[in-house]
Amino acid sequence: MSTPQVVVHRDKELMARAAAARLITKIVDAQAARGVASVVLTGGRNGNGLLAALAESPARDAVDWSRLDLWWGDERFLPEGDPERNVTQARTALLDAVPVDPRRVHPMPAAGAAYGSDADAAAAAYAGELAASAGPEDHGDVPTFDVLLLGVGPDTHVASLFPEHPGVRETERTVVGVHGAPKPPPTRISLTLPAIRAAREVWLLAAGEDKAGAVAVALSAPGEVQAPASGARGRARTLWLLDRAAAVKLPPQLYPPASA
Repeated sequence: MSTPQVVVHRDKELMARAAAARLITKIVDAQAARGVASVVLTGGRNGNGLLAALAESPARDAVDWSRLDLWWGDERFLPEGDPERNVTQARTALLDAVPVDPRRVHPMPAAGAAYGSDADAAAAAYAGELAASAGPEDHGDVPTFDVLLLGVGPDTHVASLFPEHPGVRETERTVVGVHGAPKPPPTRISLTLPAIRAAREVWLLAAGEDKAGAVAVALSAPGEVQAPASGARGRARTLWLLDRAAAVKLPPQLYPPASA
């Protein structure tokens, strides 16, 4: 697994625009090399801020949206179309404005649909969809995502993997149902750390003073059960994209802020 790299931007708006530009470049490069690209999206204010910045970028047309596979790192297990679902927010922020191929957009199952109220069955189905998309060149039962985006919570959670919760201890399954989450809604679906670590690059997004403690803790290399963000690593690169407020508690001798 890769060693984390830290990039600190002046504020959250600049962070979102710079991350969007970085993501466009990564997608274009992957499509040039292999014909297609694969990205895992995240929700929350920073994930949606990145998508909104991407929608506003003049460079977005460099992406061949018809050759981009989109997955999600986690989802709130709510009915289809619920405004709190990550996929609903992603459609509003970006996807409704670009010519994505619906067959390449892979939202996690909604509550009340094919799996009713059974989040575990819905998680198993998503794991099956990932496995069906993995090829012999991939590492296990998930595709090798080009970029996997994660927001970092104030408690160091990523996706819906919360400190000390069963999901963060999972070592075999790629997707799990999450029950009794400490933030609403309590029932969710999430990729596990083994699935996250299959990505070529993992980018962790954090902005704001309320994230400063979590960033400092996660980058001090504690156990991933206590600080799930510390266990989120990419095979080739792990990139922490921060604003100055989120980076304020980092020890400068270990992670000198490279302001951008």
